[in-house]
Amino acid sequence: MATETRFAYRPLSIDHVQAWAELYAAILVADADDDILGEDDLAEEFADPRSDFARGSMAVYDGAAMVAYCILYLRNTAEPVHEMRQSGGVHPDYRNLGIGSQLIEWSQQAALDLHNERFGDKPVALGGHSLAKNTSAGALFAHRDYLPSRWFHQMTRDLSSDIAPLAAPDGVGIVGFSEDRSADALLIRNEAFRDHWQPDDMTQQSWAFHIGSRTFRPDYSFVAYLDGKPAGLLLAHEYEAYNRAKSVRDLYIPQIGTRRMARRRGIASALVARALTAAKADGFDTATLDVDADSPTGAVGLYERLGFVARDTKILYRKLLRA
Repeated sequence: MATETRFAYRPLSIDHVQAWAELYAAILVADADDDILGEDDLAEEFADPRSDFARGSMAVYDGAAMVAYCILYLRNTAEPVHEMRQSGGVHPDYRNLGIGSQLIEWSQQAALDLHNERFGDKPVALGGHSLAKNTSAGALFAHRDYLPSRWFHQMTRDLSSDIAPLAAPDGVGIVGFSEDRSADALLIRNEAFRDHWQPDDMTQQSWAFHIGSRTFRPDYSFVAYLDGKPAGLLLAHEYEAYNRAKSVRDLYIPQIGTRRMARRRGIASALVARALTAAKADGFDTATLDVDADSPTGAVGLYERLGFVARDTKILYRKLLRA
């Protein structure tokens, strides 16, 4: 990768997580992005089993200051394509210097190297998200032959308004998440998303990372059973850095899913209502989630009926690196 002598390129290190957090915050402000993470949140990323920071990350330094970064995330399957992801950004004071283009070039070669090691000659694609309103990021992807492939809405529910009570459907029992329900929850999560776009089963290792996160909130996470069989799931997280920045207490809901055999019974709606009611009772101000705009289960309409409103949209830009 060609570099200017002014800048140093090396993998992200947990020893430099403070510099990463400062860079991340500056990028969010410049891009009017609400995906706020603190230093502790970013430090946890180094334990994510989907990542390989030694070979799948790159940070750019101007002296001691980190001015750009890029991270690759692998997936657990290459059927039919290994859909890898990249995440990154450039400090607003260092844009239009070619750094972003260089990082995309690096990411494509690094993605191929990591993919070849895991999946050999199977097809591989690389994708990256940016806010729809961030036209400069979209143009950077487009210049490198990435195509807009999927749209995801970020939706928020104001908990100051009334939450309509929803009883569990007949034959359905909803219980709080607990360690002895973890295997049932993983079964639900994997089956629920297998018919969604780009499905990827979560491994035991990835699941342990997810529910072991400092942000996970089991008190607002629930598992539904239909006639005694695992049927639906809602997981909740809370990001303290977001709360501080926005002067609110927000419940983030990253996973809501229902197994195919239990759909169209109102289970997902009942799970969301249960979580919102519990969060409101404990002083949360808002609840937030992300949803595929073209979800095959009609999730956008479900969340709108429950009072969620779209506040932003992210676009996934995708490039097939090898067919």
